[in-house]
Amino acid sequence: MVMPILNDDNFTLYCAMNYKNPSCTGMEEFQADVRRIKYIKKLCTRFLSTGDLKERLILNHIIILGNMFDPVPLNRILFLKMEQQFPMIKPFLLGLNILQDRIVNVREERIVNTEIIPMDQNVVNAIRPIFAGTK
Repeated sequence: MVMPILNDDNFTLYCAMNYKNPSCTGMEEFQADVRRIKYIKKLCTRFLSTGDLKERLILNHIIILGNMFDPVPLNRILFLKMEQQFPMIKPFLLGLNILQDRIVNVREERIVNTEIIPMDQNVVNAIRPIFAGTK
């Protein structure tokens, strides 16, 4: 299956085509769910500037997005909108077992091997107890 190239121009259409919330009542609810991506990005930016990681809030947003999008579209969407923050997001996706091995056709025709994307060690250390069930 050939994936269309995902970019900022077709982002909303791609999200709408891959959105799977049967209880969605309208465009406002869809937009609220998509805004979660922006919230995650803001939380990552805040972490970089202050060192304060809201790991449970980020995790909650990713879980909700994971309920709204299948793993392949979710990985593509997050990579498009948060490529610079992906090292901080990758540990969450791994912990939830939704990280794809490859992300294809985001921005330009290419394949990104997610194994080579480094993980932010501070994030890994912060969320390890959550996924180990000890925090």
